[in-house]
Amino acid sequence: MEAVFAARAVTKFYDMGEVRVHALRGVDIELYSGEMMVLLGPSGSGKSTLLNILGGLDRASGGSVLYRGFDITAAKDRELTQYRRRHVGFVFQFYNLIPSLTALENVAAVTEIAENPMKPAEALELVGLADRMHHFPSQLSGGQQQRVAIARAIAKRPSVLLCDEPTGALDSETGIVVLEAIDKVNRELGAATAVITHNADIAGMADRVIHMSNGGVSHVELNANRRNPRELHW
Repeated sequence: MEAVFAARAVTKFYDMGEVRVHALRGVDIELYSGEMMVLLGPSGSGKSTLLNILGGLDRASGGSVLYRGFDITAAKDRELTQYRRRHVGFVFQFYNLIPSLTALENVAAVTEIAENPMKPAEALELVGLADRMHHFPSQLSGGQQQRVAIARAIAKRPSVLLCDEPTGALDSETGIVVLEAIDKVNRELGAATAVITHNADIAGMADRVIHMSNGGVSHVELNANRRNPRELHW
């Protein structure tokens, strides 16, 4: 498989007055085309910091991150904006939908500035919301809103899908529906997908599990029997 990301010796620290807080401590990691990878660890282990650096939302303090040869760590702000716009889809714990727009219009807000987008209705159909596209966020359940957010993220046909605790605000049954949508997008579109979670049960849907602790990778687990989210035990 093609390595979409290659991160080497990535560090991140924050200076809090006279105290330096280390969020990442020399992380080495790869993410491959078509792979489903889960970043697993407790709060404060560095998962979100690493994901934000991969997505160009934050900058590493040291080390290097290459996206298909493009050095994210050395990129200028304008280059990072173009990188995010063209290549990366983000899904966060909270949906960040525009309340005055329908589901279709929320997705269209992204496709209007993308280079080679799918039709908004096609993206919503892919996540099982063809019958809800003209509903406003207030008329949708939490799981449906999260699936709109996934449709918005994938409508520009990203090569990378980065998901930060996508089920954190949902109950277990609704969370499974959302994970099924992410799993389907990964399998059908082939986007390299990284999912952050602190829920060890979700690891069963991954090709590879990266266990993180105290800002570093503690160990890596390969999963030869990747399962559908419906088969997971919560």
